[in-house]
Amino acid sequence: MNTQLLEDLPIKIFADGADQEGIAALYAKSYIKGLTTNPTLMRKVGVADYEKFARGVLEVVKEKPISFEVFSDEFPEMRRQALMIGKWQENVYVKIPITNTRGESALPLIRDLSAEGVKLNLTAILTRDQVEGVAGAVSGEVPCVVSVFAGRIADTGVDPMPLMKQSLEILRGLPDAELLWASVREVLNIFQAAACGCQIVTVPHDILNKVAKLGGMDLAELSLDTVRMFHKDAVAAGFKL
Repeated sequence: MNTQLLEDLPIKIFADGADQEGIAALYAKSYIKGLTTNPTLMRKVGVADYEKFARGVLEVVKEKPISFEVFSDEFPEMRRQALMIGKWQENVYVKIPITNTRGESALPLIRDLSAEGVKLNLTAILTRDQVEGVAGAVSGEVPCVVSVFAGRIADTGVDPMPLMKQSLEILRGLPDAELLWASVREVLNIFQAAACGCQIVTVPHDILNKVAKLGGMDLAELSLDTVRMFHKDAVAAGFKL
């Protein structure tokens, strides 16, 4: 496993997932600097009791930052959940989506929670206007993470790099705000996030496994490995002409 490659990158790598066994294993890795999850990932692994799951994770994740997301669509209830989640442990950040499902801005809620000292992870951000809104809403003294979904931007055929660089400039006056490259789709995205200057990149567990196996691998060696894979599978399938 080429973990030294990850250790040397000028960016903090967060593990993104909801598999408790995977969370525990990755938390123990020195190159993992924090963790994130969300309701979609939790549902995929069959989580039914939100608080029980979170408190179980926090029995392992004691020091590195970890983000848990509110799940209400109404701002008063989002606020109640955020205040509760934020008190679970000192290393917890509360994820707040930039809008609710009706497209109503969460900036007033973000402003209030940040002013009350809640560490926030602002999520589902995809536009410059949203980044500027967050920059104007958060307190300069309270740590926060600004999660721009670069992978989802790329899914539309748009290069996310210009927005990520613009976002860094917008947040430059907020030393306690960190830009996070979210929705990583492939190993290359980790290196793109580091190259453009993001402070954090959050990476799904399966892609972390892939980069640990293939990152920095000699391409000629990988070519040979690929040919061997094709041959092995052809033989296993019993193909004949």
